[in-house]
Amino acid sequence: MTDAVPVRVLIVDDEAPARSILREMLSDRDGVSIVGECANGFEAVKAAAELAPDVVFLDVEMPKLDGFEVRELIDPSIAVVFVTAYDSYALRAFEVHAVDYVLKPFRAERLGDALDRARARRGQPPPPPDAATALAAAARPAGTYLSRIVVREGTRVHVVPVDRLDFAEAQDDAVQLKTGGRKLRKAGTIGSLADGLDPGRFVRIHRSYVLNIDRLARLELYAKGSYVAILSDGTRLPVSREGHARLKALLGTEAGA
Repeated sequence: MTDAVPVRVLIVDDEAPARSILREMLSDRDGVSIVGECANGFEAVKAAAELAPDVVFLDVEMPKLDGFEVRELIDPSIAVVFVTAYDSYALRAFEVHAVDYVLKPFRAERLGDALDRARARRGQPPPPPDAATALAAAARPAGTYLSRIVVREGTRVHVVPVDRLDFAEAQDDAVQLKTGGRKLRKAGTIGSLADGLDPGRFVRIHRSYVLNIDRLARLELYAKGSYVAILSDGTRLPVSREGHARLKALLGTEAGA
């Protein structure tokens, strides 16, 4: 007995044979509507926004954006089933709230089980906001720092190498990234972002700001015990007492007395 409303499925894999097998096996099951197929992560983010699938069968290792970055960027209410040839990603997959993790080569029965789990998830509330902000951390291999930050604006995806990040500013439930002449808004907290960045290169100078120390031109005394960071482009950012202590620890006495 299947639901009257078909489960809307989006298939994402950079290998055409894998997409073909998934399409064939899933289409054979009752109550399934294949709404689209994508060959890379950029296409997947765009299609997920436009087609509103109930579930995405999502490969992990893909060019441009990997499966975990796609999971971070799409609507958290969409159920995700990771499909991959590697079992090493399983723990990380469930940390980002995947409903299942299916290894290649596919078996029809196994895909059916995953589809049933996704169907059961339909209509349930998405993970809480505090869990969503941890997606990037869970998707990153243990013991590593972010090398790039992905940001979605509508159906468009921006990939920001951390080398190009000037600073980040907390804005309510989001973070504004300043990179060159652009400002990009990303869902999440400043603390979560700071935790993912290399502490030898990025400093939490204020509760609302994380600074790339390569952009720091100088510190100026603003008032007794208060400093302002002057960036190489002239931008002025507040520095808290705790932030000043972190700068001193990283840069030495040149950070001010």
